[in-house]
Amino acid sequence: MGEQRSPDEKFQLITRNLQEVLGEERLKEILKERELKVYWGTATTGKPHVAYFVPMSKIADFLKAGCEVTILFADLHAYLDNMKAPWELLELRVQYYEQIIKAMLESIGVPLDKLKFVKGTDYQLSREYTLDVYRLSSMVTEHDAKKAGAEVVKQVEHPLLSGLLYPGLQALDEEYLKVDAQFGGVDQRKIFTLAEKYLPSLGYTKRIHMMNPMVPGLTGGKMSSSEEESKIDLLDKNQEVKKKLKRAFCEPGNVENNGVLSFVKHVLFPLHSEFIIKRDPKWGGDKVYTDYEEVDMDFAAEQIHPGDLKASVELALNKLLDPIRKKFETPELKKLTASAYPEPSKNKGGAKGNPKQTVDEEEVIPSRLDIRVGKVISVEKHPDADSLYLEKIDVGEEQPRTVVMSGLVAYLSQEQLQDRLVVLLCNLKPQKMRGIESQAMLICASIEGEPRKVEPLDPPEGSAPGDRVYVEGYESGKPDDELKPKKKVFEKLQVDLKISGECVAQWKEQNLMTKLGQITCKTLKGGNIS
Repeated sequence: MGEQRSPDEKFQLITRNLQEVLGEERLKEILKERELKVYWGTATTGKPHVAYFVPMSKIADFLKAGCEVTILFADLHAYLDNMKAPWELLELRVQYYEQIIKAMLESIGVPLDKLKFVKGTDYQLSREYTLDVYRLSSMVTEHDAKKAGAEVVKQVEHPLLSGLLYPGLQALDEEYLKVDAQFGGVDQRKIFTLAEKYLPSLGYTKRIHMMNPMVPGLTGGKMSSSEEESKIDLLDKNQEVKKKLKRAFCEPGNVENNGVLSFVKHVLFPLHSEFIIKRDPKWGGDKVYTDYEEVDMDFAAEQIHPGDLKASVELALNKLLDPIRKKFETPELKKLTASAYPEPSKNKGGAKGNPKQTVDEEEVIPSRLDIRVGKVISVEKHPDADSLYLEKIDVGEEQPRTVVMSGLVAYLSQEQLQDRLVVLLCNLKPQKMRGIESQAMLICASIEGEPRKVEPLDPPEGSAPGDRVYVEGYESGKPDDELKPKKKVFEKLQVDLKISGECVAQWKEQNLMTKLGQITCKTLKGGNIS
């Protein structure tokens, strides 16, 4: 692979589809002299999903260009990032990542013998590396460390020291892996610039940094391991892939934040150099595209129907996933998967001395709540009751939900609610109010007194209808399909829902978040949430 290509051809192959390269001239110089040494690292936290095919396809490009490629399983980083991977699961997570990443590479035809695989703790616990961590920590300010990790390390109100160490360790990895370049997503940019600033201060060479764009998830934002609705797992069955793609954001003519189109651009085209839209002969039959820009233009002009695009991506994606799913059908890998990612309920035994304690009582946790960002489309008085509001709210589904508001009407005007983003609980059992079924509940902050003060919760800027809202530390759980009224799950959790002194919504002092940041309110410090 990579033979008989000119330096310019190698450069074009290495940099195609990248969003940014820091150090282009240095890259060109190296390619004139020898092959490039590059590494890609992944923290072994949540299960890899289909967006991982984006860096995999670039790794295929690097190998075609003759690069020497190292893949780092960053187990220590997984622990330092607010313990996303518990210490006792680190080794199991590394084993899972190694098996699943190798299966992905094999599914796209990448020869594994051309790659070098390294585990972070194989060298990050050495005397030399540890001394360099201390040397670096004497130079990097708290401000620079926090800023560098802002888009990668989980952001919390009271950050742990471990999260501040994370960016520096990633910078040192470039030296200890003896590479010319590091490759990652554009969300890593601040860590890359920290490395460029501080490695020379340790006497080490400034490296090249190559960045992929972030592929939108199925809901339109960043595809995330912690958001079930935004991602397709590599082991999802065919029907689950179909269901998730069917729900994916893919508005006719809209090519912005379209995760389905992005997958075509960044995975399918680099791998196959073409894409086939499958459609009924009465709508023109199948069409073969050999240039992504044509796909983009035809979708923007509504020459490609979202349903046809999704069906075609589903077919191509399942071809990539089939060999991975087959490999993980073995008893050994099934056991590894279950051990590396145990179900939350299996980690929690019943209370001692109380064998009658039920699973429901043990598992009253925030991840059971289906809380989402919604956008108010319309607000009007209930036709049969002036004391009730009738709202239509977009929550990222095909049809808006109807929400009947009662107790808050006295404190919120129609104008305050119209066209604004709100936070909703979407899995309460629907109930009729004066003959009209309410399909969700608006969540607000309030402070009792004379008069009572009420404010809707505010999602972070840039949020979209359907974005999942979760409590830090409970990102990976799956919400109940419907909360049973007799179990009073929301009522039990609501007791610990509060507004902090910084106007951040919290449960037991853990922030309510979306993928874009914290849920807040305007002014009601110390208020309740209901």
